[in-house]
Amino acid sequence: MSTSTTADEAGAIGKNDGPDVSLTREVSAPLDHVWEVLVSPLGSAALLGEGAVLGGKGEPYHCTDGTSGCVRSYHPLEQLRVSWHPTPDSPPTIVELDLRADGDSTRLELSQDHLWHGVDVEDLDRRWAAGLERLAALAESTR
Repeated sequence: MSTSTTADEAGAIGKNDGPDVSLTREVSAPLDHVWEVLVSPLGSAALLGEGAVLGGKGEPYHCTDGTSGCVRSYHPLEQLRVSWHPTPDSPPTIVELDLRADGDSTRLELSQDHLWHGVDVEDLDRRWAAGLERLAALAESTR
């Protein structure tokens, strides 16, 4: 897995050229299977957190750890975009997961932007890296 994290050195989030968090992960499973796993209750919980169940565009999801959001865009076999709130009163951020076939594997590219000043970008990097790892393990084990 390759990961990279960026944040504006001055601490003002949103002024950098790219996403605030950016991760990639190869999954040893075909794209259609990875998508099927991602949008299942087990897959969405693996990525977003326990309790997350994704619906259609505009529908909310809630995790047992208090994080929540809603589906912002849903492009089967290509992209899933959700808003993500770490607490009910925090401003939303956008988490985007792009999927791409890569031979017999699938490349996942996750980015998160619209972060607020003072957020722990390294903690978010770890959170999403662990979520991608859980999703990949689930997809590979159910192949």
